[in-house]
Amino acid sequence: MNLEHKFCTLSDAVTVTDGAVISGYASLFGASDQGGDIVDAGAYRVSLAKGRRIKMLWQHDPAQPIGVWDEVVEDARGLWVKGRLLTDVARAREAASLIAAGAIDGLSIGYRTIRARKGDQGARHLSELDLWEVSLVTFPMLPDARVTAKADAPPPDHDLRQLTAAFSAARRLLHPL
Repeated sequence: MNLEHKFCTLSDAVTVTDGAVISGYASLFGASDQGGDIVDAGAYRVSLAKGRRIKMLWQHDPAQPIGVWDEVVEDARGLWVKGRLLTDVARAREAASLIAAGAIDGLSIGYRTIRARKGDQGARHLSELDLWEVSLVTFPMLPDARVTAKADAPPPDHDLRQLTAAFSAARRLLHPL
């Protein structure tokens, strides 16, 4: 199955406590990402109603679960998540250290598009998504949702687009579907 990914940085509402509990927005409604996609309010409603457990992965790698999402909620702002890094897992301990140091500040969703439409300006509006996982990632696609205490000015859009394209191409080469 081909999953799409949508990236978002941990927002100013993110918390990391006791080195293990993490929360923040994994998706923001109405915000155009670097790929030109906009997630519409209500896009996760049907998927979340199924009651399926959403996985917490490291960099979208299904072989590297690092914790559990205890709460996944769609609110007026976006998709809010709260979960626990499992500190018995080595990668989760590394993730906690990287988050604390500010080296990792991104969340990304893995999903299948159920319904989408093209907007007047050419953006793809995602109106129904089948959510599978939320990953901690290095490079987010929504540079305007930053951890305010640790973030520098986001890089210019064209630099981030080039970097995102390069990493996507490398991922396809390393993990062909």
